[in-house]
Order: sequence, then C-alpha cells, then structure tokens
Amino acid sequence: MFSYFTKNEANQALPDVIKKFEFTLAKKNEISKLEQELQMSLATANTFEEYVLLKQKLNSAITKFYEATEMLENTGVVVKSIEQGLLDFPSKRFNEEVWLCWKYGETEIKFWHEKDSGFMGRKPIEVSDESLI
Repeated sequence: MFSYFTKNEANQALPDVIKKFEFTLAKKNEISKLEQELQMSLATANTFEEYVLLKQKLNSAITKFYEATEMLENTGVVVKSIEQGLLDFPSKRFNEEVWLCWKYGETEIKFWHEKDSGFMGRKPIEVSDESLI
C-alpha cells in the first residue's frame, strides 16, 4: 500500500524502519561474507561438494536478503542504498512530490530533497516548515 508521509508520521515509523533496515543490512553483510568464502573455496583444494553446498548457502542468503528488503519497503520507505544506509519516505511539499530522507545513524527525519535529486540535494526541514504534508 502506498501513502505519503508527513514528517511526524515518518518519525513515528522510524524505530520499526530502523529495526528492519538493520536486519536487512545484516543479511547483506552475510552475503558479502559468503561471497568471500566462496571465492576462497575456489582458490583452495575444496571438493566440488563443499563448493556446491557453500553456493547453495549463498543462494539462500540472497533470497533472505531480498525478503528482508521487501519487508523493509512494505513499511512505505524506498531503499536508495543499503551500503550507504539511505532510505527515503515519499512526501509532498505544497503540491510537489518530494522525499523525506534518512541516513543510517540519524535518530529522526531532519532532511528532504526533490524527487530528482539524491543525497547531495538534501535540505534541512525548517522547524516551521508546514509545507510538508
């Protein structure tokens, strides 16, 4: 289900979003670890059986990562980058669609940017900014 977020709604959703983001990030890190193990196994004298089992474990981890990403995005946020810890909440400023943006480590939504600009276009939300729905 799609909906626009106000700043307050985004901040209320943030604890759950952070928990789901951290779970997704852990799944991403698990994939990286398994990919390294897989590369190492190619360089060593492991058997095909060991390699295939490790590859199946990697496939399962990738599936779990995508499931975690789907659970995260079902909160209404859009994942911009797991690696950089960037998520956006759809919002409106006056009648224009904008993103309320969050970076991993931030404890509240403090920034927004236009639809076509990314992290580098972040602008602080003014204390009296009633224009955000």
